[in-house]
Amino acid sequence: MVKEIYQKTKEIIFVNPRKLLDEEIALVNKPFFFKGGKEAAVLMIHGWTSTAYELRRLGLFLNLHGYTVSIPMLKGHGTVPKDLEDVKWEDWFNQIDQEYCKLRKEYTKVYVVGTSIGSNLAMLLAQKHSNIPALILMATPFKLKFEKLTVLFAQLMGKLKKYNNKYYPPTFGSRHTITRLIAYQSYPIKSALEVFNLIQTSREVVSLVQSPVFVLQSLSDHIATKHSLRDLYNSLGSKVKKKKYIKRAYHTFISDIRNENVFQEILEFIQKN
Repeated sequence: MVKEIYQKTKEIIFVNPRKLLDEEIALVNKPFFFKGGKEAAVLMIHGWTSTAYELRRLGLFLNLHGYTVSIPMLKGHGTVPKDLEDVKWEDWFNQIDQEYCKLRKEYTKVYVVGTSIGSNLAMLLAQKHSNIPALILMATPFKLKFEKLTVLFAQLMGKLKKYNNKYYPPTFGSRHTITRLIAYQSYPIKSALEVFNLIQTSREVVSLVQSPVFVLQSLSDHIATKHSLRDLYNSLGSKVKKKKYIKRAYHTFISDIRNENVFQEILEFIQKN
């Protein structure tokens, strides 16, 4: 049994993410629920314009170690960009809150993992539910690069057009990253402004977050500032905190990473709390 788990763990961690996507292309626009054997569950929250698939491999890894894993699809995602037009950030939060409460009725502990704005939603959830045993916050856009200018530009552009196209820096093989391949490549400007409202709201409650927190950010994050992780880490009200920088990765890295012990460190942090 131990040997089998070891082999499956090795396969999940070291698999080629791009090759795996080709095999699982039919799963890209679906939510996931993996039943585990422990009395604990993990709620995972994907990022803006992406899908639940970006957290699937980490979810399978945690499930292999006994945890029930739920990865819902946020409203307006997994279909077409137009479906984001009238979605408020509160809609995402209410959806996640309902899923957390549903899991909490069945499991003694419910851990929360978020990537990108999924981390902002996770912080709001932890502020509301003080009994969350641990949070994993990845690629949190706590402080945005050129924030004031970017928001002003979005507000002005929103008066001229409805949509904008994404920009990716030309490094680290961006054309082949899973996050890019599964996400919307254009987005409603109105939705981008909702995201900023969510980020602002999460900053207002960060000091009220008391749960143990593991914060991770790419050193090459093209969305969050260089010191975003540091500022988030220092602002948290949590007594138990851990931080880690990821090398050679884009903003949202978890679906593409193949080593650096990230999966194992996330598992160990959950197990310790």
